[in-house]
Amino acid sequence: MSAQLIAVLEQLRLHFGDRAAVQQKHKALQVLGRAKLKAADEVQRLHEVLCFMRAYPDDEPLLRRVERLLRTFAARSDLRAHAGALENSGIAGTPIRYAFFWITAQWLIEQWPAALTLDRDDTIAGERILRQLPRLVSGAEAAWVEKRATDGFAALDALRPSRVTDAAFLLRQLDTISGHAITREAIHGTIEPLYVLSPTPTSPSRTHALHRVAPVFYQKIPIERPRPDVRTEVAKAPIAVRIVSPQRGAELIALARAAMVTRERDMDVFAYGDPRDVRVAQDTDGLAFVFIGMQPERRLPLTAAFGFLTLRNGVPIGYGDIGNLDRTAALSFNTFATFRGGEAAHTFARLLAMTHHVFGATSFSLDGYQLGKDNEEAISSGAWWFYYKLGFRPYHIEPQRIASEELARVRANPRHRSPPAALLRLAEYPLFLNIDPRRPRSIPPVAEVGLQVAKRMAKLRSAPLERPLTDAAAERVGLRSFSGFSAGERWAWASWSPLLLSINGLERWSLGEKRQLIEIARAKGARSELEYLRRFDQHPRLARALFGRY
Repeated sequence: MSAQLIAVLEQLRLHFGDRAAVQQKHKALQVLGRAKLKAADEVQRLHEVLCFMRAYPDDEPLLRRVERLLRTFAARSDLRAHAGALENSGIAGTPIRYAFFWITAQWLIEQWPAALTLDRDDTIAGERILRQLPRLVSGAEAAWVEKRATDGFAALDALRPSRVTDAAFLLRQLDTISGHAITREAIHGTIEPLYVLSPTPTSPSRTHALHRVAPVFYQKIPIERPRPDVRTEVAKAPIAVRIVSPQRGAELIALARAAMVTRERDMDVFAYGDPRDVRVAQDTDGLAFVFIGMQPERRLPLTAAFGFLTLRNGVPIGYGDIGNLDRTAALSFNTFATFRGGEAAHTFARLLAMTHHVFGATSFSLDGYQLGKDNEEAISSGAWWFYYKLGFRPYHIEPQRIASEELARVRANPRHRSPPAALLRLAEYPLFLNIDPRRPRSIPPVAEVGLQVAKRMAKLRSAPLERPLTDAAAERVGLRSFSGFSAGERWAWASWSPLLLSINGLERWSLGEKRQLIEIARAKGARSELEYLRRFDQHPRLARALFGRY
């Protein structure tokens, strides 16, 4: 009976505007709220359909019922009975086992110090811990580890305070290493431990993931939409774009990080997000995008990277990142499995609109991974054709040829589906969409610029450097002092100095062009990289000097 009711909810989840369907949803939820489900799979299916109904509620009474069931979900007896089998489901009350990045493990320890432990079955990590541990403790302790210890986990147990978990002790000892955080991150990477995050009432879960940024939108019509005209959609501005307070920014970054933790994923753009640089782009029908900028010291030298979390009525339904430069945007776009079915094309088109209006992008690109390269999920879903049908096209001849052949097969047989081998060949090449025919763009050749900088720096290093690169770069553009530079701007100047020393013919630039260049470099380390993008776009000579014609 319970399994049938869950199936009914799954079938009705995309049905809206039908009063009888709403009543059926109420009745099924009323029974399932009291039922004891027999299998872990049933518990998970009920949880996921509840999460979907929270993001797409029919009306206020149904939303109240859904939220009440989610609020008490961890207390369900069937959930507690199957908690072990539901590991990594992200459901409140269940454990998560994953090899978190160093920065994410640090965050989890800060927030839930007693909940994070090391997986003792990870024997390879245990061996690596034993090798690295002497670097993390005092000399006397190191001597004992090197001569007597035979097991990394046992050594941690001997050294850590009784009330400190093995994971917390390892991470705290990593913090004692002098030098840049990247050094500690690298050592953690050599260990690559597998962690277990035990559930607590406040630890990350999909069940409680919610942050409303606008009034709830109730779905009264079917969400299946015709394929959008992307150029028409891009012209439609969001309802509002606002910078949030650092406190609210920290909350939204935590929401994004939790969305990754509960799905066994990690993203630098969220892990190193800057609470001072968080924007919410509010759209219609309960849709919103949270754009998160990175901390200055973690930014890329040229590209401005932003992560985004897609919200529907405050529920995280997807995520991705955007690499912005010279009015181009390299995109990754993901919809969480729970929320697939009907709105992906519309949501992606609205992401393009947000990217255009927030970051000024007029050209969009998708890389091979997004299309299926080393990504089985994208191959199985036919991601390449999803984007092709929205107007994205390859610039290279080979994918154009393959696409023409596949389209011919479809015309001959409408039931034809491109085989994985063809999709893999197509995914070798990026796809592009330009909405401004006057300024067509591909991908700025950032890697090639890096190679040119490396060659220039090799020549400079052929003799002992007489002064810091930062000073040499400052002299080349006429900057007399770093007075007034913030810490982020000083970092940005250090990052840009090799680039400034590598631009050919910079001496012939006008004083105004050099001053603009100084402000661009400073903006790279400012509170937000949006100012950097604006200033970069206003200096066409810089783009030509770096990239030529691309």
